[in-house]
Amino acid sequence: MPSHLRLATSAGAEIVAPPATQPIRVVLADDHAMVRRTMRLLLDDEHDISVAGEAADLAAVVRHTHRHEPNVLVLDLRLPNGSTIGTIRRLRAEAPRTEIVVLTMEESPQFAQQALDAGAVGFVLKDRADSELVAAIRLAARGEEYVSPRVSAALEAIQRAAGAGELSPREIEIVRLIALGFTSREIASQLHLSRRTVETHRSRIHAKLGVTTRAELVRFALARHLVQ
Repeated sequence: MPSHLRLATSAGAEIVAPPATQPIRVVLADDHAMVRRTMRLLLDDEHDISVAGEAADLAAVVRHTHRHEPNVLVLDLRLPNGSTIGTIRRLRAEAPRTEIVVLTMEESPQFAQQALDAGAVGFVLKDRADSELVAAIRLAARGEEYVSPRVSAALEAIQRAAGAGELSPREIEIVRLIALGFTSREIASQLHLSRRTVETHRSRIHAKLGVTTRAELVRFALARHLVQ
């Protein structure tokens, strides 16, 4: 995965599309028709972007990608009928000219890392789509990466901590959530794990770091800049 994560531009700035003879072809994939309609209305205002198709599940995503050969696929992270991460990997192999921007409610850097590792080049939070999606699409069309700022800082911290070899990316994410005050039940819900799995991770984290209390985990997270 590329080490550089592009942040949102400063207030008042925007990423302007380079001159081109053809607009950027986009396929929108989300299982909610209202979300697709909102995204289409947003993109229809851009002269250099053209929506070529819409998909409501992963099977339709694959069909539309092969049929329309879009420059950019905007993909909800949680679509029915399969694995979204698996579909990203498949399309990177079958449709290498189509770049993928994930649009999601999931704010976890762990999910961002999984999507980027699978081959996506963009990770945009849905509640920031109106200000970030167009820029992410334009960058993706040029093969450049974009991650929403609310996720990118934590993602970079996780990558640095993982590079130090102390904990796995999953364990680092759990430490981050513990430091933010989440309970094991809440962490399990957020990461789509069982509570028992979270407790197992917590035991391993305590053993690896040689700590026994939540306060010590918070100090570790602060020292590694996993939380602000």
